[in-house]
Amino acid sequence: MLSSQETNDLRAFAGAIIPASAQHGVPGADDEKIFADIVNSIGRDLDDLRGALKKLAGIADLTPAQRLEKANAFRAEGGPLVATAARVVIQCYYRDDRVMRALGQEPRSPFPKGHVVEQGDWSLLDQVKQRAPFWRKAPQ
Repeated sequence: MLSSQETNDLRAFAGAIIPASAQHGVPGADDEKIFADIVNSIGRDLDDLRGALKKLAGIADLTPAQRLEKANAFRAEGGPLVATAARVVIQCYYRDDRVMRALGQEPRSPFPKGHVVEQGDWSLLDQVKQRAPFWRKAPQ
């Protein structure tokens, strides 16, 4: 469970990396419903998320411009803490029905109906197919 300060900092970070957009008709990741999903979905990422929030400590107390600056500086560091913090926010954001509708997607799980994926240029995989195997063969 996150502390009150950690929760505030996470919400500020979420809103900085995915702000609301009236132009696109989408809420920000700090939206009440989306943020509740974020907090409820932390699970096994709690320790790494806490590490990320230590680096983001106090972001909730900054102005929106300063929040964005701090979030961008954190993202520029890279590494597993950045990846965890971003993943926790992004996975919940794209589960929201309002966001999916704004993207022109039906808000439903991908199965059992599936989603149509347009065919791409399969020749892009030719180099990979021609590469020599780099794995060890399993004993028979």
